[in-house]
Amino acid sequence: MTPQSQPQELIGNSPAFRDMLTLLRKIANFDASVLITGETGSGKEAAALAIHSHSARRGQPFVAVNCGALPDHLIENELFGHARGAYTDAREGQIGLIAQAQGGTLFLDEVDSLTPKAQVSLLRFLQDGQYRPLGCSRAQTAQVRILAASNVQLEGLVEGGGFRADLHFRLNVMELPVPPLRARGGDAELLARHFIALAAQRYRLPSKELHQDTLHWLASHAWPGNVRELQNRIQREFLLADGTLLRITAPVPSNERRSLADRRYGCRDTLDFNAAKQSLLQAFERSHLQRLMRESAGNVSQAARLAGKERRALGKLLKKHRIEAGSFRARASAA
Repeated sequence: MTPQSQPQELIGNSPAFRDMLTLLRKIANFDASVLITGETGSGKEAAALAIHSHSARRGQPFVAVNCGALPDHLIENELFGHARGAYTDAREGQIGLIAQAQGGTLFLDEVDSLTPKAQVSLLRFLQDGQYRPLGCSRAQTAQVRILAASNVQLEGLVEGGGFRADLHFRLNVMELPVPPLRARGGDAELLARHFIALAAQRYRLPSKELHQDTLHWLASHAWPGNVRELQNRIQREFLLADGTLLRITAPVPSNERRSLADRRYGCRDTLDFNAAKQSLLQAFERSHLQRLMRESAGNVSQAARLAGKERRALGKLLKKHRIEAGSFRARASAA
């Protein structure tokens, strides 16, 4: 799938992403409410904008609102607006979010955070498309498509009494699950290059290439914060990196950190500077070589590429520390 055939905000080529995009385009053709589900930072708002952009409403407004940021006592005012004199200090009338989205799409992010009062207010509008601004005697009508998003399972909230079942049915006419980044194969690398290009353009700086360590990190990181985490990390590293390479390495696991010499005191056995330095270097070499062997499943050539060293030089270090590559291959086969 070429970049020209998909929304600019959605970047990816993994099977999970392509399946999601196929479903998204089908959903966009039908003017019904959609519930977009997925983990925090996975791209639910980008998916909502893509639905709008592929729908018959694409020339009309797209209005996004974070429901978790709407105070309970202001929910009706925010959604429906108010007339002049509706309450103290209401010197001018104000249109609400629904009126702003007239003819287009209203995206309700974190819909699960709506209070019971707010849920009732939204349900009334979904039932017949009518609403009444505060202080108005007449109901008004709006033609708005509702897209809602949640990072929790609304079915569980319904069973626990935290979300109205009738509102859930109204929102979940169609459902679009957005896959987490860790389930999207090599998409992290595509997204990283995209975010580098955006940062270079925004800050008017030369672009940077991805170091081999960064490519390894992109492929192995668990991505608890999904696409948002990746974008923030790439932007930060892009701004702080020297030279033309952007290098990010995975943190050393806690069990490996414990195997290293105490960094505060150098070597416990001596206060001699050279001896302490040599002890630390030996501990670092052995720990790093073991990690390389684990990551490469005992493949010395691959480990040498990850380390940025020649295979022969890495082999000498393995021999020096009596690290057998075959034992790591056996572990990988057993796993």
